[in-house]
Amino acid sequence: MRVKKKAVWFLTLLSLAAVISVYYLSNPVTPFNGLAIFSDNALKDTKISDIASKTGKTTPVTTESHLFEEMRMELQNQRSQLKDTLTKKIASSQYTAEEKNEAFNQIDAITKNESNEAMLEMLIKTLGYPDAFVKAENDRIRVTVQANELSKAKANEIIYMVKKELDNSGQIVVDFQSETIN
Repeated sequence: MRVKKKAVWFLTLLSLAAVISVYYLSNPVTPFNGLAIFSDNALKDTKISDIASKTGKTTPVTTESHLFEEMRMELQNQRSQLKDTLTKKIASSQYTAEEKNEAFNQIDAITKNESNEAMLEMLIKTLGYPDAFVKAENDRIRVTVQANELSKAKANEIIYMVKKELDNSGQIVVDFQSETIN
């Protein structure tokens, strides 16, 4: 009886391996090419605005200030360099498993911070601000919004939103940057 169980398990695993092999041979995996989205053919086939063509009105998308983009790029460059360093640390044989695990956890924390910041920026823009920049590091979150002025009530609204979205938000600082800067 014990030999039968082993034989059944062996045949089951063998047939599963055969099915998986046939599947991958008949459907080869193609790597995702994100740049193909921006190819000339893809852009020609994309309709930018069906609403604008129906109404005859177009709304230009402009940025009042490049300051926010510069801040995002600077932060992204810093984090990218840190991620590269940590990735090299993980791939190196000089470090212990604990050190490599810590480096992996740091990369994971950076990635989570980036996604939380992007989500908060989008939510803050839904409050009616032209642009927002969120920088979350350690226990401190700095929010900079593009506005002519920022009342205490509006700042409290932003702080409430951040605390609602991020449970362990720590200290939150809200600044505003004038819309008239070019």
